[in-house]
Amino acid sequence: MVADKEDLPDRGEPVSLMTPMSLSATSPHRGELFDLAVELAAHSSGFRRSLPGGVLTALADLVRAMNCYYSNLIEGHDTHPVDIERALKNDYSSNTEQRNLQLEAKAHIAVQQWIDQGGLGGNPVSAESICEIHRRFVDRLPEALLWAKDPETGERMKIVPGALRRRDVKVGRHVSISPGALPRFLQKFESAYSGLGKAETIMAAAAAHHRLLWIHPFLDDIRRGMDTVPSCRY
Repeated sequence: MVADKEDLPDRGEPVSLMTPMSLSATSPHRGELFDLAVELAAHSSGFRRSLPGGVLTALADLVRAMNCYYSNLIEGHDTHPVDIERALKNDYSSNTEQRNLQLEAKAHIAVQQWIDQGGLGGNPVSAESICEIHRRFVDRLPEALLWAKDPETGERMKIVPGALRRRDVKVGRHVSISPGALPRFLQKFESAYSGLGKAETIMAAAAAHHRLLWIHPFLDDIRRGMDTVPSCRY
């Protein structure tokens, strides 16, 4: 999980900082939410079975493009759905900035499709899988998007595909855990969200997504490429 033996700054943060990580077994809302999750899974499976193969493929492509659009829009990367569709056909804007955003969108969709088609394998919430998703995403980005900027100093830092960050990061008002603490927090993340049933995974997906963002394993903002990690097994 770390490229070399060099000691990284570790402030000794306890993994309890990100608890609770799922809905408590004693929550009075658990029964109702569990029933809703089971119902959602059943309806989703029924809907999937009802679609002809051609429609299912087209719908999956549409949903990936939609997810890409809104995910990047949250980051202020406004790539219009028409421009995303153009990028998928290798038709890029003459404007360099817009072209870079098109390439980013195309990378997002390519990695999501790879996950959807079973390319990830293994445990989708393990550190190895998370790093592999990041690597595949960043490897497809143009040079201009391979740099992160320190909001305090303005320093530009090169993003390494699949590499856990080796320095502190600040996103808005959130200062994430020290880089030396990443292995134990990712291990806790994996143990908390592994081996869950379908209903449990649905109920835990939002919390898992939040905790991964809170850990912030990489130098760049992971939201663009990691939206589907907690639930990609389904």
